[in-house]
Amino acid sequence: MQADIKTAEAHGIFCATAITALTAQNTNGVSGVLGVEADFVVKQIMAVLEDFDVNAIKVGMLGNEKIARAVGGILKDFKKPIVLDPVAISRAGSKLLDDEAKLALMELFSLADIVTPNHFEAEYFGLKSDKNAKLQKGNFLIKNIAAASSEAVDRLFIDGTFKREFKTPFAQKNNTYGTGCTYSMSIACNLSLGLGLEEAIEKSKNYIYNAIKKAPDLGHGNGPIMHRV
Repeated sequence: MQADIKTAEAHGIFCATAITALTAQNTNGVSGVLGVEADFVVKQIMAVLEDFDVNAIKVGMLGNEKIARAVGGILKDFKKPIVLDPVAISRAGSKLLDDEAKLALMELFSLADIVTPNHFEAEYFGLKSDKNAKLQKGNFLIKNIAAASSEAVDRLFIDGTFKREFKTPFAQKNNTYGTGCTYSMSIACNLSLGLGLEEAIEKSKNYIYNAIKKAPDLGHGNGPIMHRV
């Protein structure tokens, strides 16, 4: 959530939030998750939608089936851009979604303008990242598909069909904590500013690259990035 707010401010966007879970975490990983009641998540979201003219929604960690279905009930009536980061497995491989929520979350994929799984999550949801793959209905940006490469490569699938790749040089830093949240939030910000999907992704890809390069080297594990670049 802190990464989302910092990212929005870096893009000149005002960010309102709805908390779905409290986490105990640091640069070494996640040591605890405490979910919020689904009806209270809905109250938080509706409090924002009833008061602000919202230009985009970014969905992050939902955590369980009840929250996923409750959020889905709101998203189906939202007519502006939706970016869904299916926070199920962290970049480090930590599981952040219970199994009962898997199908409920997958049902939301078709409601989003873009779904942004990392390569662990893509595998978990049965999404293949090769260029000849035919994915389920929806638009997907599968991230970090070439981890051993000198480039950071993401692949965009539109309506389940491969469209193009987005590449930056590999940043050569271990400070990548929060990059998934930041990337999807950056895309949401760019869409809210009126950019097309591919342009929004390209600008966000470059933003993430610079945020990693300028990371402040904090903590004893995989450190956070610099959002103000």
